Amino acid sequence: MNAPRTRVQRRPVHGVLLLDKPLGLSSNQALQKAKWLLRAEKAGHTGTLDPLATGVLPLCFGAATKFSQQHLDADKTYETTVRLGLKTSTADAEGDVIAVREVSCTAGMVVEVLDRFIGPISQVPPMHSALKKDGKALYEYARQGETVEREARNVVIYDLDLLDMQLQGDAPFLRLRVRCSKGTYIRTLGEDIAEALGCGGHLSALRRVITGPFDASQCVTLQDLEAMDEAKRLGALLPVAVLLPGYTEVSLDSDSTGRFLSGVRRHGPWVDCDQVAVYGEHPRALLGTAMVSGGELVPGRLLSPMEIQQILESSPAFEPLLAEQV
Repeated sequence: MNAPRTRVQRRPVHGVLLLDKPLGLSSNQALQKAKWLLRAEKAGHTGTLDPLATGVLPLCFGAATKFSQQHLDADKTYETTVRLGLKTSTADAEGDVIAVREVSCTAGMVVEVLDRFIGPISQVPPMHSALKKDGKALYEYARQGETVEREARNVVIYDLDLLDMQLQGDAPFLRLRVRCSKGTYIRTLGEDIAEALGCGGHLSALRRVITGPFDASQCVTLQDLEAMDEAKRLGALLPVAVLLPGYTEVSLDSDSTGRFLSGVRRHGPWVDCDQVAVYGEHPRALLGTAMVSGGELVPGRLLSPMEIQQILESSPAFEPLLAEQV
């Protein structure tokens, strides 16, 4: 007879956890594990990593989920290994080998080919991806043996560094560091580079080392999180505002704070700006995002008074939010 499952008592948790996603888990599986460990009521992530990939995966909890969309546009940096000579059905190590070719390229050819991929490039999304067509993920079509037409998308490769290579032996490879715009498929990039070298290939390893302002040195692993007590797990969370780097800050007095949180525009001596992070003055607390147009502060995504209260209460420097402020 199976023992009854322990029911987890969920609670409001607000902040960002920088997770070093392990190999073999999907982004959602990693999210659900972290959510369970934190006993969080609400959680989401800022863009998927394949099960094959490891590295920086920002997880958003509570109020932070309102701003996760802003981070999807962030540039990203990956380190990847391209296995040369073996082409697979999925462009990574999880697929079946569909072609074996001799690797006869030289180091000079590798440098020349890599140069070709720096700058704006066009990519056709791989069939084994979560991109949707007619409401269905491409990988679902692929699993049924179907190939559907995909529109090429424009992305930018800002830097493409050769970290290591081996062109002879049983397992020739290139190890690359790629800094790229949002929407770049590294599997497709690796496959296209190998094709341009005349030998074909697939990704055998992929690690995201930077996304937006976050890098791998700031991350915790699921193992780290499991070993922590509850207070340390909560202490590993970064404040919600880390999702708004580069936003112009505007502070409001107590009267304007309440009106702003009700969705009312405020007038002030502000310069027009599309990205504004709005704070209450006393106590200092993030209220939400806005834009300034013609001297008007126009509310965007707002935290609720309850979320603000919960965030302040979880802060070591908690001061109760005055009733008139919310």
